[in-house]
Amino acid sequence: MTVKLNNSGFEQAKNLVDEGAVALDDRDDWSEHQPSTEQENRYIEEHGLAAFGRWHLGIDDEANEDTKDHYKFPYGDFEKIHRCAVLAAESRAAQNDYTDIQQAAAHLHGALDALRQGARAG
Repeated sequence: MTVKLNNSGFEQAKNLVDEGAVALDDRDDWSEHQPSTEQENRYIEEHGLAAFGRWHLGIDDEANEDTKDHYKFPYGDFEKIHRCAVLAAESRAAQNDYTDIQQAAAHLHGALDALRQGARAG
């Protein structure tokens, strides 16, 4: 499997942070917050596979481009970027030596933590 950074997904994630479309949740919340298969399929029906792909930080070059399996490292719920998903992506990318994805997730992690600190201070 050859997985590389999905630049359009990373750009969308940064834009969501800039717009404040964030869930500043805790590390272990992703299992409860991630979209179900039904929600994923509905999103693809309504918006297309390319839009679905922009909710992922990775692309698997060996998977068929016309499948959900082509996209790896989800980071949100189709409305907001989730801190818990970014942390999961950062950890899994590091474990699998996907340095570009790990660095992108670390960038997002830092931006989300800065927002979280600001929310606590305010």
